Amino acid sequence: MDEALLTVHNDLQSGIRVSYVSDHCYKCLYQPLLILPDGPSNASLSVSTRFTLTLIVEADPGNSTPCRWSQLYGESGHYSVWVQPSGYPDNITCVRTLDKEPINSYLPLLAAAVVLFLLAVLYVSTPYLYRWLKKSKCISLLCCRRAGESSLDCDASCSRDVEQMKPASSRLRSLDTFRGLSLIVMVFVNYGGGQYWFFQHAPWNGLTVADFVMPWFVFILGTSVVLAFSSLRRKGAASLQLLRKLTWRSAVLILIGFCFINYSPRDGLLSWSWARVPGVLQRLGFTYLILGLMQIVSPGRNVPQQEPRWWDPLQDVVLYWPQWVFVLLLEAVWLCVTFLLPVPGCPTGYVGAGGIGDDGLYPNCTGGAAGYIDRWLLGDNIYRHPTCKELYRTTQPFDPEGVLGTINSVVMGFAGMQAGKILLVYRKRNSCILKRFLIWATLLGAATAVLSKCTRDRGFIPVNKNLWSLSYVTCMGSSSFLLLALLYFLIDVKGWWAGQPFIYPGMNSIFVYVGHSLLGPYFPFSWEMKFTGDHWEALFRSLWGTSLWICIAYLLYRKSFFLKI
Repeated sequence: MDEALLTVHNDLQSGIRVSYVSDHCYKCLYQPLLILPDGPSNASLSVSTRFTLTLIVEADPGNSTPCRWSQLYGESGHYSVWVQPSGYPDNITCVRTLDKEPINSYLPLLAAAVVLFLLAVLYVSTPYLYRWLKKSKCISLLCCRRAGESSLDCDASCSRDVEQMKPASSRLRSLDTFRGLSLIVMVFVNYGGGQYWFFQHAPWNGLTVADFVMPWFVFILGTSVVLAFSSLRRKGAASLQLLRKLTWRSAVLILIGFCFINYSPRDGLLSWSWARVPGVLQRLGFTYLILGLMQIVSPGRNVPQQEPRWWDPLQDVVLYWPQWVFVLLLEAVWLCVTFLLPVPGCPTGYVGAGGIGDDGLYPNCTGGAAGYIDRWLLGDNIYRHPTCKELYRTTQPFDPEGVLGTINSVVMGFAGMQAGKILLVYRKRNSCILKRFLIWATLLGAATAVLSKCTRDRGFIPVNKNLWSLSYVTCMGSSSFLLLALLYFLIDVKGWWAGQPFIYPGMNSIFVYVGHSLLGPYFPFSWEMKFTGDHWEALFRSLWGTSLWICIAYLLYRKSFFLKI
């Protein structure tokens, strides 16, 4: 899986060296791939098909001009390279041939997309068909005649049936759906994502599908804080009561994250020598604590109904100016520490992966200031297998949920708080809400374009999930506002969709998150694969495990069981 077979034929009288570098690896050193002895010889080896590779062939001794090429190899394809003398002195030529056609590795995804689309069409059309049958005059008359009712009584009965099918909940269903969508993507990614590279986290800079999930959760967390705390205040809750509730929930989230991330039955007793301190739930708990304190200390005021003021179009910002000052100061701290803190043995302001990147000049500088702070504060109690380890050949541990990145997690949550304030300030004015969602999405998207220069590695501040860089936060904030606007329009404004099936796990997110993390390696959610040569079984296993949790969430929804802390 994700590999091709490459056979190198040496037709020179001297030996050759074959080296490679992945084009996804920024300014990386060439790595040795193969060495063939003098005289005619050949050898075969596997090469990665995830990213484009640049290969170079050099003759030994190195007085010949090497040949070089870049190619994206196809999965399970067989390729050959014939290294031959050129007609020109000191030159060699490399003739490339395709011996066996690669398979279409995206065919399982296409098949899964078609099946899911057909299931969605069936799911959506069934209620409409049912309602049509219920409201059909012929069916109603037949029903009434059998029951001995008058047509007037029957019409009233059918009307009651239609009213009963309408949702009576006052919850913001689009937010629950957004949370459920994020959670389902997370479950799918954590269950392997069909072993496709774009369903796994990016090695360093750049974005994949998996990189959207965590910031979406943080954004939703910020929106929920504003809506929930405002609701509690309307019910007469005092600040001290809110503070107790906030502290309890934060502590429980952090403890759950620390305990279940660091422990499994095969590990034995929890040992501080290998326990990882940071984690996803730990970051969510701390972010929730800071956002909640901001909302308690500076709850904002309602706008008095007086003559129009010049700042009325910005009232969702002006009314919460102390929070804006605090968040801007936090971001200033992140920028100063990231780009001004001296790191021993590393250039100031370095944000690269280290290892073989950047021409191999800074092998022990993974993450720059962020990695240095974590190693200084937490020692070895951080993540030891970062996503950059395989591609960049790094040796330093680096934690994507580290201390410095938590600052920008709060900033991301504040973007979600801004969405909540818009919903409160412009309540029942759907056009204003949607307009402001789109404005914020545009502004944050433009900031991302400027900071990253619309490139993966060459921007002022590259988009990087490992560092939770500023451009990553603005990019994720833009996508969050766009997605929330779309869901709000479809679900809460037009009522064209009720959020199924994502709304079910969205209303029981803690249960599904903890459950899928603890039970993921066990049957029936997972099993040892028999066919490992392609993505078919891996994709089916990921979709099957994810579907089971949707079904479990639906059953809990029907039983009105919601795990809360």
